[in-house]
Amino acid sequence: MKLAGVVISMLFAAFLAWELKAGAVGQTQSSQVVVARAPVVVELFTSEGCSSCPPADALLAALDTRQPFGSAEIIAIEEHVTYWDEQGWKDPFSSSSWTTRQYDYAGSLHNGNPYTPQMVVDGTAGFVGSGGIKARQEIEKAAAIPKAKVEISEVSPIQNNSVALKISVEKLLSAAPKDTAEVILAVTESGLHSSVKAGENVGKELQHSQVLRELKVIGVVGKNGQEGFAAQPVVKLDSKWNVGNLRAVVLVQERKSRHILAAAAVRLTQGDIASR
Repeated sequence: MKLAGVVISMLFAAFLAWELKAGAVGQTQSSQVVVARAPVVVELFTSEGCSSCPPADALLAALDTRQPFGSAEIIAIEEHVTYWDEQGWKDPFSSSSWTTRQYDYAGSLHNGNPYTPQMVVDGTAGFVGSGGIKARQEIEKAAAIPKAKVEISEVSPIQNNSVALKISVEKLLSAAPKDTAEVILAVTESGLHSSVKAGENVGKELQHSQVLRELKVIGVVGKNGQEGFAAQPVVKLDSKWNVGNLRAVVLVQERKSRHILAAAAVRLTQGDIASR
């Protein structure tokens, strides 16, 4: 417990130093030009049954809350896998769909069998999820790659546990000629926590950031990304979710390479769509 607390404190201190440095650079540039932040998707594959995961969970939370980092705007997604569920504690947020997603990454990243905690940045780099220095390096690298613009707006307010969204994606700036760019809609929920009663984290109070609740493909960007994309999907919200903590995320991701070519995120509210 004490060791985990020290590690988490060190992670927060390191990222605070990084943020202050980035802020100083931003202040120097602000008198000349306003720099648009590049969306960078940071996925964490984790489990409440894994004793190595809480420091990685804390790192993802730091990335999500201490915005922005340099030229990057972090879109954090916490995905709880199922292969720890038979080790004494069943993770209440785990899903076999997120496990399958991680296996897909294991194939595209050529990193062998899935493991926790694993962080994946923009679908192009995977590494141990508690590695703060590596995370910073990969986020900075991903932020330097231009992405197509994605817009998300609300067609109707939340009613009867559902909300209609309007989504548009510009022509893609880069797309593999023999791949398919899928448009994926996800819902995440923040503010979740657990009192773990068994397994490797027995006795711990675990806090979570942007837990993945739903993910589905809603279409593709046609003609090798040159057609753009538009849709008005209706999102059904589970009655157990806290509406005030929900966020809609749109990813444009290549089916084979798993590279993320565009992304955006907005908070869902009772009456309107709010920025991040």
